[in-house]
Amino acid sequence: MGMPAHDATYYTVDEVLAFPNDGQKYELAYGKLLVSPSPLFRHQRIVMRLAYALIAYCERFGVGQVFNVEADLTWGRQDVLTQPDVFVIGAEDSAVRAWADVRRVSLIAEVLSPSSRTHDRFDKRRVFQDRAVGLYWIIDPVERSAEVWTPQAQFPVREHESLTWTPAGVTEPFSVSLGELLAD
Repeated sequence: MGMPAHDATYYTVDEVLAFPNDGQKYELAYGKLLVSPSPLFRHQRIVMRLAYALIAYCERFGVGQVFNVEADLTWGRQDVLTQPDVFVIGAEDSAVRAWADVRRVSLIAEVLSPSSRTHDRFDKRRVFQDRAVGLYWIIDPVERSAEVWTPQAQFPVREHESLTWTPAGVTEPFSVSLGELLAD
């Protein structure tokens, strides 16, 4: 069974959550439906490496919770639904117990796939900047680089060596080598 027939171009969270579980990843960016297939092996390996490194750092410094699951983040809206590859909710939001209650995210990382390049670079980036996500990393395994976005940025900073994040109140930054992260 495929995606339900729908003659409008504007979708809501409720409509998307009612779709059948068909192996596709469904997200929304201001009512626009974003569809991508299940991630490839290499993609998941990169996601897991990053998640493990972030978990170790966040636990060491007590700066937040790391997730890399199919979290339905709606940001309290009916026209936005995102499922980031990896994200960090700050320690100040440790009482959050449901995806629908998440309003602030400290860091989001997306690993580009052929099917997600446009969604991650444009549609979802706009949502993340509008929601004031502190740092948004778009990791490109093909180019072996990353784009670093902040809420106010008009253009990304390109990184080829490493990714760095310094949460508020921590003097030792998180850093991960792109070479290690993207190793085959």
